Amino acid sequence: MNVAYIATGAANMYCGSCMRDNTLVAALKLLGQDVTMIPLYTPLRVDEEDVSEKHVFYGGIEAYLLQRFPHPSSWRELLLGVAGAQAIIRLLPHFDIGTAVDPAANAEMTLSMLRGEMGNQSSLLEELVNWLADSLRPDLVHVTNTLISGPVRAIKQALNVPVVCGLHGEDIFIDGLPEPYRQQAIDLIRENAACIDHFIAISQYYADYFGSLIGIDPAKITLVRPGISLADYNGAYTAVASDHPLTIGYLARISPEKGLHILVEAFIRLCQSGEFPGLRLKVAGYLSRAHTGYINTIRRRVKEAGLSHQVQIIGTVNRQEKLSFLQSLDLFSVPTIYRDPKGLPVLEALASGVPVVQPAHGAFPELVLSTGGGLLHRPEDLVDLSEKLATLLRDASLREQYGMEGHTAVHTHFSAERMAAETAQVYSRVGGG
Repeated sequence: MNVAYIATGAANMYCGSCMRDNTLVAALKLLGQDVTMIPLYTPLRVDEEDVSEKHVFYGGIEAYLLQRFPHPSSWRELLLGVAGAQAIIRLLPHFDIGTAVDPAANAEMTLSMLRGEMGNQSSLLEELVNWLADSLRPDLVHVTNTLISGPVRAIKQALNVPVVCGLHGEDIFIDGLPEPYRQQAIDLIRENAACIDHFIAISQYYADYFGSLIGIDPAKITLVRPGISLADYNGAYTAVASDHPLTIGYLARISPEKGLHILVEAFIRLCQSGEFPGLRLKVAGYLSRAHTGYINTIRRRVKEAGLSHQVQIIGTVNRQEKLSFLQSLDLFSVPTIYRDPKGLPVLEALASGVPVVQPAHGAFPELVLSTGGGLLHRPEDLVDLSEKLATLLRDASLREQYGMEGHTAVHTHFSAERMAAETAQVYSRVGGG
């Protein structure tokens, strides 16, 4: 079966959804599936080999210009010609434009994109559809999430093939839209969903929550839990060496919704208790210049507590740096404020044998229950978080138990190969292959 997999790039940011898409497509290819991953907006930035096509459709700058200047003019066409040059688009991952993606600032464009052929970006949609019909000719199209469901109707009309759509965490962006844009976006996604043959949810939590929000028949949703590429992880469990100070780790985008400030406050509380002398906190993850103020506030808080020498903020890490980072930890925690539907860093920590302490919302209860790899804390409760961390910091044997159980579970049940096999089964069922 010839599959077109449409994914979105995130410019210069290591994006969990991008990395999951890339891991999935790479694993599908190894299974013998004929899959072409087509990037939208910008190239994907991933920490494994990039298996996406080089040509980027719906170039991000072009899409913005068409929204900002919807009426044709000679100067607009000149700008579009420059912005649409693939050489320019390929440079985007190398620059930090200094702003996070703000749903409120992009509300009009979000609705326009969801309107598909009726939106301001209809010329970009036509380019994509023509390429799919004339060059790729897929038997099935997989779009990574419902925020890019705008092209689905035109794709179905032109290609007459089944369309599968992922459910991966669109709600954090949608909920950031001010009203009435939020409700309008939900209504448009609901309309587009009528043209989608099947949905693949990344967690049962998200299948239930977002499926209900959009009004998707549960029979049209299949749960395929995430998987990670385990080739670089040690297949045999090894306990964390005890020749370094106890270390708590955080690996995620450095932004308020990921809850680093909560973890820092819990860390300060643990240090001030006097029970864990020399305790360390190591922080890694993408930091946009838009969140410089946020991280500077955290640095000041740590300095005021007299703990600067015990906190290391590393920033973005490549794959080998990430693996080394995880192997240096005794505990792992990303106490998100929002209900994360994926939790991929949790799987990466557990694959390294590091137990986790995560908030009891989103996909985390499923992951902790299914892996036995750690504890849950009350969301946004730094006291409960610090107490759960303390429980594991005090007990090396308990850390080893959770680390071993989590390691075994991830290597057994959360591999990229298993994720790809289950996805291929959905393709076969929906495509009749």
